[in-house]
Amino acid sequence: MISLTTLIGFAGLALAMVLTPGPNMAYLVSRSIAQGRIAGLISLLGVATGFIFYMLFAAFGITALLLAVPLAYDAIRIAGAFYLAWMAWNALRPGGHSPFQVRALTPDSPRKLYLMGLFTSLLNPKVAALYLSLLPQFIDKGQGHILEQTLALGATQIVVSLMGNTFWIFMAGFVASFFNRRPFWAKAQRWFMGTVLGLLAVRMATDTAR
Repeated sequence: MISLTTLIGFAGLALAMVLTPGPNMAYLVSRSIAQGRIAGLISLLGVATGFIFYMLFAAFGITALLLAVPLAYDAIRIAGAFYLAWMAWNALRPGGHSPFQVRALTPDSPRKLYLMGLFTSLLNPKVAALYLSLLPQFIDKGQGHILEQTLALGATQIVVSLMGNTFWIFMAGFVASFFNRRPFWAKAQRWFMGTVLGLLAVRMATDTAR
């Protein structure tokens, strides 16, 4: 059974990912600003469906991989560390853009909102990396039940992401206005998240305990 410490650690990583600008955040925020909170929530349902797809794919794929290939964990761990480092660089590099920049969007139907949220989630490299590169490092093969551990971690990510993205949807207008009037704080947010992601990358790269 997965430990509480591991679960909390993964929830913290999932929260850091939600707070880091990416395709999902950009779409949900821009749609909420342009078309309202209901449109943002419908889009979020599509995003969540994409999460469920990745969770099931990772649960069965990672379970088979870790059981069959002893060195698979280290390979996935190193790949995840590189991806986190790349995300940190994107947050810290000069000229980065905020997802809270107001854009004019034409209204879409609920069906299209859902499908666009789904496709945005499925094509989001950050989500793919979270499930295929980052999640496996929290699996302890010594505890057994790899499939159950993966499903528990995946469910944790979905809950954290739904809560975090719902917050962004309801606060999108306020945060966009705040950052547009105060560019210093927009830059500070990018530097803070870039630093957090960089530290996570170092921790993952040096974690050889499992």
